[in-house]
Amino acid sequence: MNVTIIKTQKRPNGMVKVSLDEGSSFTVSSSVAAEANLHEGQVLSPHEIVSIRDAELLHRSLHSALRYLGPRPRSEMEIRLRLRRQGFAPTTIETTIAKLKEQGLLDDVAFAMYWRENRGNFKPLSSRRIGFELKQKGVSIEAISEVTAEIDDEPSAYRAAQRKARSLSGVDYHTFRKRLAMFLKQRGFDYDLINRTIDRVWQEVGTTKPD
Repeated sequence: MNVTIIKTQKRPNGMVKVSLDEGSSFTVSSSVAAEANLHEGQVLSPHEIVSIRDAELLHRSLHSALRYLGPRPRSEMEIRLRLRRQGFAPTTIETTIAKLKEQGLLDDVAFAMYWRENRGNFKPLSSRRIGFELKQKGVSIEAISEVTAEIDDEPSAYRAAQRKARSLSGVDYHTFRKRLAMFLKQRGFDYDLINRTIDRVWQEVGTTKPD
């Protein structure tokens, strides 16, 4: 059964309340209302109402995803999980993902590159550890391989060790070695690299290695 819009009312929050002649009403964002050209006296079929409500759900899903993308890039899986937790239907989520990709706002390779550079600047990790983190975020094996292939673990381990060494000032060699080895192991570096890095940093702090 077709219905007629008897009133549209703009609200301060940017939403539009649409009242129908059969007594029901629904609320949509102003952009969806404008796109559907909703106005008093307009006759809507059941199919048109469903389409308008679907458009509103998509609008809300996109808005939520864009807000989530605001602070930093996200992986596709991160966006999916967030929208799923918020109760959006699978079809709405898939359409949202597709639109974000079309606009160049969702790209797992670009996200992986961002993650690698961020870790390199603020928390140096091994290529293996970065790959593990990216896998947890749903990035494909192919994208992970492409991004981590450029990582040289040697300078990464050295930068990480240099930062940690500042908090180990004044400790004896055995304590220095034990704590720094544990720290670098947690960052994913291998045994041989850890040993080389510890020896290098220990020499730089101006203390001789004990016999």
